[in-house]
Amino acid sequence: MAAPEVHQPIPLVMRPAAPIPVQPLTAPSVASVVLPDGRIVTGYAINPAQPGPVVAKPVVSRAAVNIALGGFGFLAVCGGLLLLTTFIAALTALVTQLIILAAVIFGGWIAVQVFSASGHQGGGTTVNIRKAVIKRSHFRG
Repeated sequence: MAAPEVHQPIPLVMRPAAPIPVQPLTAPSVASVVLPDGRIVTGYAINPAQPGPVVAKPVVSRAAVNIALGGFGFLAVCGGLLLLTTFIAALTALVTQLIILAAVIFGGWIAVQVFSASGHQGGGTTVNIRKAVIKRSHFRG
């Protein structure tokens, strides 16, 4: 049986937070308004909230620009693939024609060798048999 593992808790050290800057205490200005019926309303003046600066929206959204750029990239890739397949087809046709040309040339060379052997050209031995007489299984020429 294995001995149990004991884990001791590690105390957390709390660091004091940075002091929050406090603005000096100033009493806000008090405004009094006299209503037409003679009543006086007193209260604190509240400055209206200033709207933040208006950010001009682009004429075309970023998503539309990204989609358009992706479309142009896709068209470029498709054009490149079309050129690549055309190049491969042309290369295949060239190799095929070279093989056929080699077969024709080699076949012609073989034909010349076969048909020229019947003539007196070349280094072969020519034997002319004219009046051969065969007697008693002996050949005399």
